[in-house]
Amino acid sequence: MSIDCWHQANAKAIDLLIAVTNNDAVNMMAAMIADRFGITHKVARVRSRDFGGENSILRGEDLKIDLVIYPEELVAQEIVRLIKRTAGDEIIDVALGQMKVLAARISDDSPWANKNLIETSKAHREFPFRVVAISRGIKTIIPVGIDEILPQDQILIMAATENLPQLIELTGIKQQMRQRVMILGGGLVGSRVAELLGKEVKVKLIEKDEKRAEELSYLLKDTQILHGDGSDRDVLEEAGLPNMDTFIATTGENETNIMSCMLAKELMTVNCEGAMCSLRKTISLVNKEEYEPLASKSGSDIVLNKKTLASNEILTFIRQSEVLSVMHMHGFDAEVVDLLATPGSLVTKKPLAKLDKKLAGHIIVGSVFRDGEWQTAVGSTHIQDGDRVIVICNADNLKDVRKLFWS
Repeated sequence: MSIDCWHQANAKAIDLLIAVTNNDAVNMMAAMIADRFGITHKVARVRSRDFGGENSILRGEDLKIDLVIYPEELVAQEIVRLIKRTAGDEIIDVALGQMKVLAARISDDSPWANKNLIETSKAHREFPFRVVAISRGIKTIIPVGIDEILPQDQILIMAATENLPQLIELTGIKQQMRQRVMILGGGLVGSRVAELLGKEVKVKLIEKDEKRAEELSYLLKDTQILHGDGSDRDVLEEAGLPNMDTFIATTGENETNIMSCMLAKELMTVNCEGAMCSLRKTISLVNKEEYEPLASKSGSDIVLNKKTLASNEILTFIRQSEVLSVMHMHGFDAEVVDLLATPGSLVTKKPLAKLDKKLAGHIIVGSVFRDGEWQTAVGSTHIQDGDRVIVICNADNLKDVRKLFWS
């Protein structure tokens, strides 16, 4: 808030402000100050949905903010999307819905188990698809043809939307609409998820703070509010967790969310049989990146990070002329990037096979838009100036994607 600091930073020469402190007022005020200095683009993190929205008293344009980031709202919307989907560990739309990326767990008796990608591709020629990532333990592999798929691996598969039913059948994923949800934590994320789901799904919410629980009982008429410590096994059992389809831990404590999901996983599968056990899911909110692999390994089927979702929104905004979207695949250290190849960029110089040293092991070009349709990219594919491409990479390799696709 020191104007002297703005002068020292030569603010008049800056193109973009990103205000993401933990104080909403500071972020909103920074955007207004930046506007006075002539900074063209302003991004601000705001927790309260009372500010910056279309129907707010102070809208984004009033606050001089071009992109308002609501991290808790992003997480809540993502959880609701995951709950409402009808199949798979995860299915996301890419390329304006024309392509899908499906996450699937490989069972011991799967026809995909103990085969490398070349063998799998030869065995299933019914339609084009591509395995673009493998999650094994706490490690994510961006695979090449000789990499083997093992039992209990979770894999990401890209295919055209019209081939999704065949892909689900091929991987043996059971379809199920989730109708019974338990939420741990009645903060901004938990209460918003309950609000969005309450009229369509049976929702129970456990809140440790008695005053907050009482407040939520008035605000969330379609949700059953329970007061108790959700990290206590007896409380979860009494609340009916063994009969739930999905457990979501959204407290402000990473450790509580991880441990509660471990406990929930045990309680939810103790009385179920066979495939039904695998259909019961746990979702945890974890805001330390180093904890995400631990959470995925220990009992959370899906791990969400507010910072990751927010940073993807900001990255898409910053590079909006080239990046159309960035999506994080939960349970994987992997990003799905929908982008355009700029004229003269490195990726347009040679076919993909001749770029192997720059791609192998950390970047996969999954699909390219050609002749009015999406085509699976192969070694002989040569990306042209302005081509629209779907890329999968480790989160740490987004910078390498930029070097390849942007001149």
